[in-house]
Amino acid sequence: MTPQPCFSLTLENHIAHLVLNRPEAMNTMNPQFWRELDAVLTQLHTRSEARVLLISSTGKHFSAGMALEAFGGAITLDERSAEGRAAIFDLLTDMQATFSKLEALRIPVIAAIQGGCIGGAVDMVSACCLRYATADAFFCSQEINIGMVADVGTLQRLPKLIPMGVVKELAYTGRRLPASQALGYGLVNQVFDTPEALLAGAMAVAGEIAAKPPVAIWGSKQALHYARDHSVDDALKQMGWLQGAIWSNRHVLEAVTAMKEKRAGQFPPLAQLKSFRDC
Repeated sequence: MTPQPCFSLTLENHIAHLVLNRPEAMNTMNPQFWRELDAVLTQLHTRSEARVLLISSTGKHFSAGMALEAFGGAITLDERSAEGRAAIFDLLTDMQATFSKLEALRIPVIAAIQGGCIGGAVDMVSACCLRYATADAFFCSQEINIGMVADVGTLQRLPKLIPMGVVKELAYTGRRLPASQALGYGLVNQVFDTPEALLAGAMAVAGEIAAKPPVAIWGSKQALHYARDHSVDDALKQMGWLQGAIWSNRHVLEAVTAMKEKRAGQFPPLAQLKSFRDC
């Protein structure tokens, strides 16, 4: 029997919409989840139709994180030998790489979060560009509650997004961070009353992004991520090289003309990518 896909993916008006669709399992992250997500992100990165990715979910919770049964079945962590412990490092590196693809994706990524965003789900949404939530949403670093350390990005990315003291409290206690507090800390951009309003609001932002010149959006994402991890002086130098590489008089003229004429601008898509491995 073919297992139910973990996601559905649609593409409309240059917006890719990825929906977690295993609500009966609280959208937990089993091995199939990792395979499908990695494949989808690779596809979106290499193709040029999508200009923004929106990730939403179904059911009571956005995601309850890692499927714990995987550790007793499909995934075995061998702590009995140096070789087994070394393999844990390689396994985690592979899993980390999937969420890092969200961060490295050529287009912005928006997360629309309802209900619980727990454990591995925090790792995932912290790699997104923008986060929107329902009023009943909450974030929880669940790993400490089951005797382990969050290991797929939460402890590395959250300190770039919210105060270190807040990250430490979440990591050490496993407490829930309500959406209202997450909004105050800047972890989420806006809070909505209902899942329907959340999706409509997040989709509206996605539509605004999709209407801009894709190469300028690409350049903005590159510059912001570089500035986050480098000094101001280094980031300004990088900005000069970046702007020189992608500047387009045609794009600027079209954007200004479209504003004056109160119409949507017409901009070329990013170039499709093809790996040398595929030639």
